[in-house]
Amino acid sequence: MRRAGLLIAIASSWCFAFSGPTAKYLGVAGLAPLEAVWVRMAGAGLLLVGVLAVVRPRALRIPRSRLLFFLAYAVVAVAGVQALYFAAITRLPVGVTLLIEYTSPVLVVLWVRFVRRVRLPRAAFIGAVVALIGLGVVVEVWSGLALDPLGLLLALGAAVCSAGYFLLSDGFGDDVDPLGLIAWGMAGAAVVLVPVSQPWNIPWAAFGRTVAPEGGHALPVLAAVIWMIVIATVVAYILGVIAVRRLSAAIGSTVASLEVIAGAVVAWVLVGEALGPFQIAGGLIVLTGAYLAQRATADLPPAVVEVREPVRVA
Repeated sequence: MRRAGLLIAIASSWCFAFSGPTAKYLGVAGLAPLEAVWVRMAGAGLLLVGVLAVVRPRALRIPRSRLLFFLAYAVVAVAGVQALYFAAITRLPVGVTLLIEYTSPVLVVLWVRFVRRVRLPRAAFIGAVVALIGLGVVVEVWSGLALDPLGLLLALGAAVCSAGYFLLSDGFGDDVDPLGLIAWGMAGAAVVLVPVSQPWNIPWAAFGRTVAPEGGHALPVLAAVIWMIVIATVVAYILGVIAVRRLSAAIGSTVASLEVIAGAVVAWVLVGEALGPFQIAGGLIVLTGAYLAQRATADLPPAVVEVREPVRVA
């Protein structure tokens, strides 16, 4: 069962890895980041709600006492992460954006210690320091930040929202079906984003074009959209939920970090983005620190803080 869980988690990470690169094609076609996010959330939300309504209708039931929890999940863990991530990748390479987003376990450690005032194992703080050092290497702070400052802020915002997902996991009880939460989270995010995404202004004619990012391969925009919705979102989330149920939090978080590597590989193959030596070295340090921080908090009782593999962000 553990081996099957690992394989499922790896498959989930590779599916998620396509979200950033496929979104790049929508940007080249003329869609703004928020428009691309709305297309992804609306398409995936409608598809998943429709499938569950047929095969698992009970999953779509929302307990009245959990309405605020579902709303917070939709706004923070879905809409917030997706909007900031898609905006960040217009200014940063996909791999770098994912690396910064994966500092979220460090933010959880800081929240638990200084807001909840819970004493944590020394390994949690060691992991936080290691991750921050790695982040400094990724952005090349000695060069006065070699990467786009606004892109860095957007990516850090995505990390904050991702940390919000981890903290929301405290309220994830047996009365909430994970697939139902994801389905309504995506649909709810699409509704929340309507005023800022303004889907009526989306250049829908662009979906019939074939585009190629600078240095990348040409793809039909519609094919990129379908792949992003079906594979990089619906299939990826479903596999992630199945994997979480089969693996411990520590193992799950480690496997989930493969998304950074997979995302960088897919971005290199599809859109011609390559990480420099400092991004690769710093990325390994970031992932090591994030793993140490997450493992340390995952070993605490659930009543204190529950940090699970993200069901997911990118």
